[in-house]
Amino acid sequence: MKRQWSILLAILFALIVALFAVINVDPVKVDYLFGTAEWPLVLIILGSVLMGGFIIASAGIIRVLALQRKVKLAEKEKNDLMNELKVLKEKVQDTPIEVEDENLEKGLVQQ
Repeated sequence: MKRQWSILLAILFALIVALFAVINVDPVKVDYLFGTAEWPLVLIILGSVLMGGFIIASAGIIRVLALQRKVKLAEKEKNDLMNELKVLKEKVQDTPIEVEDENLEKGLVQQ
């Protein structure tokens, strides 16, 4: 359900940006480091939105990759600990129990 709301909000945002961009079609002077140019405001608005989306998507991808790396390291650590536990359980099963008290050895426990 959360994903559906996200998609609905994204579509609503896209419609608002598109409407705003279509209303503003006047040419605008854009100053670059190496010169100037006149572009329609609609292209500047849409370009800004696309650039923002690209930056947000890049940040999201970087975060996902970092989380996948953490999960992989955690799974490796878990497997190492499970193997260590298995070895220790085998050692415990193979180790003979030494009883120091004769009464305990015979099963006689006094209360």
